[in-house]
Amino acid sequence: MDFAFMMAEQRIKDAIQKGDLDHLPGKGKPLKLEELSTVPQELRMGYKILKNAGYVPEEVQLKKEMMSIQDLIDLCQNPEEKETLKKKWTEKSLRFNSLMEKRRMSSSSAFGMYRDKIYKKF
Repeated sequence: MDFAFMMAEQRIKDAIQKGDLDHLPGKGKPLKLEELSTVPQELRMGYKILKNAGYVPEEVQLKKEMMSIQDLIDLCQNPEEKETLKKKWTEKSLRFNSLMEKRRMSSSSAFGMYRDKIYKKF
């Protein structure tokens, strides 16, 4: 564990012992966790900030559209319409995979370039 983590943990424990956290809204209720498992760990905070600002990244929008199209495909009875929906899903899937591949390549190289500089700042 690093020093900052240990200090944060100690401050949280002190606040709990003092009772500073007893009157927070939502106390005793389960946390509402967001599903960010598909987002690389180093990008999650940025995504959360963008989401709070009302911006949805293109890959998230594509993933939602793909899920909606898949639901329509599952319910569709018309073979021609089903084929059209499958083509749309394939187009969205290709675009999504392309974006994710670019993201993997750029995030690993971009982060790698600045990783040492970032760690030195801490």
